[in-house]
Amino acid sequence: MSLWVAFTLLAAFMQSWRNAFQKRLSGSVDAYGVTLARFLWAGPMAVAWLATMYAIVPAPLPVLTLPLAGYVLGGAVAQIVATVLMITLFRMKGFATGVGLARSEALIAAILGVIVFGEHLSLMAWAGVVIGAIAVWIMKGIKQQNMPTGRTLLIGLGSGIFFALTTLSVRQATHLMPALPFLHAAGWVLAASILFQTLILALWLGATRPATLTTLITRPGLSLPISLASFLGSLGWFNAVSLQQVALVKTLGQVEILITLLIARYWLKDPFTRRDITGLVLVSLAAVLVLWA
Repeated sequence: MSLWVAFTLLAAFMQSWRNAFQKRLSGSVDAYGVTLARFLWAGPMAVAWLATMYAIVPAPLPVLTLPLAGYVLGGAVAQIVATVLMITLFRMKGFATGVGLARSEALIAAILGVIVFGEHLSLMAWAGVVIGAIAVWIMKGIKQQNMPTGRTLLIGLGSGIFFALTTLSVRQATHLMPALPFLHAAGWVLAASILFQTLILALWLGATRPATLTTLITRPGLSLPISLASFLGSLGWFNAVSLQQVALVKTLGQVEILITLLIARYWLKDPFTRRDITGLVLVSLAAVLVLWA
């Protein structure tokens, strides 16, 4: 098994559980608090991972440049926005379908890769993109009673766009450190991103929602599982995209949808309709087509 495939499967598995933990926490903490829970305890984990990599394989320190800082900080901010939008989506629609909408990131990343970075997609890959778009439209729940309409779709697609920008920024940042092994380069981007995100969100919550910040810090049992799953998921994504094109990584990562369905049904007891299942199956088919292409 290729390393990027192994890292992607790790990321998809852990991200499914992180989303499930976030869904549960969102019932008692607002979207910004749930977002901070994703990073709060992950910073020390990322630093420990990076230190371990240097202890095992000594390597030079990265050279900080303006483009490198821009990609790291830009990706970190994009991830915060994407997560807040996805948590907001959880409050509006079922867990499985909400994640399916946000996971339009895979299709968006493929399109941005072609437009911005000049990557080539075959006819089969474009077929996957079209099927994925149809799947998102199906999951919107056209004319279904008591179902959100355009706002749900916009928030879901917005989350996907910002998640795609996050991943593309991470890939660019790791490639700006060619003197480092890929594990070290991805580790630096991961640690810097998480620490920056933690600082920004902690300051924001401390100024606007101090009670939420106090709850997260004094009750680590609420946030620690999210932070752990988030760290392991991001570790997988960051290393995978440093080795392979974002479109391939994210399309393979759509196996998360199948895991999400199982979690939603048997752990969260979150119902979903035939329309939801059809849309999620089509997203999986789109991922397979793009990957095979």
